Amino acid sequence: MDVTFHEISKQYKGKYALQNFSAKLENGIYGLLGNNGAGKTTLINIFVGILRSDSGQILINGVDTRKLGVNFLSNIGYLPQYPQFYKNFEVMDFLKYMCVLKDIPKLQGEKRAKELLEIVNLSGAAGKKIGALSGGMRQRIGIAQAMLNNPDILILDEPTAGLDPQERIRFRNLITKFSENRIVLLATHIVSDIEFIANQVILLKDGQLLKQDTPQTLTDELTGKVWMVTVTDDTLDEKLHRFKISNMLREREGIHLRVIEDEKPDIEAVNVQANLEDVFLYYVGEGETW
Repeated sequence: MDVTFHEISKQYKGKYALQNFSAKLENGIYGLLGNNGAGKTTLINIFVGILRSDSGQILINGVDTRKLGVNFLSNIGYLPQYPQFYKNFEVMDFLKYMCVLKDIPKLQGEKRAKELLEIVNLSGAAGKKIGALSGGMRQRIGIAQAMLNNPDILILDEPTAGLDPQERIRFRNLITKFSENRIVLLATHIVSDIEFIANQVILLKDGQLLKQDTPQTLTDELTGKVWMVTVTDDTLDEKLHRFKISNMLREREGIHLRVIEDEKPDIEAVNVQANLEDVFLYYVGEGETW
């Protein structure tokens, strides 16, 4: 299975939400990373048929999706950014209802729903109303419904927004578990969502593709551009205005700044290993960061 985006563009009121976006995806997890408004949701909405692009095409195994019709959608599992649940539905009844919408035969759907509730650790909640569940549990129901049809392509739009740290970890582990032999496209502006699970990162800014590569390659590109500098309160403001600062830590000996700059920012600055958050700030960050 492969997906090719070829020069996808979309404008709203004369402004580009996406501009000539091209990328190729094969089996694995792809982190679609960008600030709010970068074009992530627009790209996903075009992919799943909610929006039409102004130009360009999407190919599945070399075939334009517009020629595949509804058959294309049967191979997609989708969890939108703001999933709407029927709060009075019991969990199992909701999944059965989604099976009907996805044209999954009754017995097959019931079996699949039970399997997925086991995988997402919600078997004990099968008879509970969705409205009584926590946000994290509802998100796990959301990914379960997206997997009912055992799709070749799983699309997740900001899936961990609003979740506590434990649920975020649980959800990332689920994504990895579901990624075998399929394409997973995970849109987020939160670097930690994808830093350790994405096979490739797609960096978007203002609707344009900046980078597509492995996390390791992207961090290697910043070798020699991430620095640790210790400053005092007297010099802090000047450093904050001059440099991109990804982190600050106050200790007895001073304030430690993590600085992303091409050139050595201070005579006493020392190089440190880059991480994906540094990559994001280097390519996507603008101006002052404090």
